[in-house]
Amino acid sequence: MKEFFGVQMPRLGFGLMRLPRLADGKTIDIEQTKRMTDMFIEAGLKYFDTAYVYEGSEEAARKALVERYPREDYYLTSKLNAGNWCVGSAEEAKRELEISLERTGAGYFDFYLLHALEKENLDNYENYGLWDFVREAKEKGLIRHFGFSFHDSPETLDAILTKHPEAEVVQLQINWADWNDPVVASRANYEVCVKHNKPVIVMEPIKGGTLANPPQGIADLFAKENPSASAASWAVRFAASLEQVMVVLSGMSNIPQMADNLSYMSEFTPLSGKEQAVIAKAQEILASIEQIPCTSCHYCTGGCPMNIKIPDIFGAMNRLLIYNNEADARRRYGNATADAGKASDCIHCLQCEDACPQHIQITQWLEKAAERLEA
Repeated sequence: MKEFFGVQMPRLGFGLMRLPRLADGKTIDIEQTKRMTDMFIEAGLKYFDTAYVYEGSEEAARKALVERYPREDYYLTSKLNAGNWCVGSAEEAKRELEISLERTGAGYFDFYLLHALEKENLDNYENYGLWDFVREAKEKGLIRHFGFSFHDSPETLDAILTKHPEAEVVQLQINWADWNDPVVASRANYEVCVKHNKPVIVMEPIKGGTLANPPQGIADLFAKENPSASAASWAVRFAASLEQVMVVLSGMSNIPQMADNLSYMSEFTPLSGKEQAVIAKAQEILASIEQIPCTSCHYCTGGCPMNIKIPDIFGAMNRLLIYNNEADARRRYGNATADAGKASDCIHCLQCEDACPQHIQITQWLEKAAERLEA
């Protein structure tokens, strides 16, 4: 393990965004979350990640982690979101820290991040005085380290780090599928952090779960190289093998996923040169397939006036685009629209596109989904 912030930091983090749910599909399964937390801690891992906007996540962190383990046994991260879809004033934004501390009962956050920075919302973080706010929160002992998570171009990232060298850490979307993607720009953004010597926290290493079930050609490629390794392991180990990476967040949703992650990350071994060549071949295969780069973060759905389950519809579309499985795509689409709006109900208000950290042309893809899956 490489040393970051004066400690040996285990490379796997538990992302609390996609926790297991009960039968209603909404309520977090606290008992299963507790068991997953126990497995994680018992494996010698320590880093947990939540956020103000992850519904129910901070409360789950309190019940599964904070109330059950000594505070010095783990690192807990949360985030402050000042996007227009989330808050409308500096006071609302600053109140998030207090609320997050109340929800978690943690006393302080080891890391606290300004959430989902991009060119369209940078002015909010500046005009609301949030850089000074997190610096002062650190001086008060409410947080130990601060930084930001980021979804934009390397030029914008470089400008932020040049203006705010006080940022201690950056959270980036990095995975082998997006490494050379011109929009997500995983590699280019990572290289900006290397230039500024900022530790990197990796989010979406499995791209919202899609890299755990890659197209058949890629699955066959991985299986040929190592039949016992899961597709998810290739994705997590790819991100964790990067020198500047401090921790890789895996948004595990059940005990089997936790067990799989621990099987190769409790004692992490970087990818070999031969394994890196396999990843390069997988990137070539994936680049030839059209798909929607949705990570199911659900930022788009909260303000949708037509109650359209956009990530679920896109998941159905990707079953068609990537796997050419029309029957499954239609089944998934039917489930996504059974108690919510259809893709054709979209009124093009564009609030979803304003909120999307992947910069997806959501309305255009909804039109395609209506054409392909509603006929």
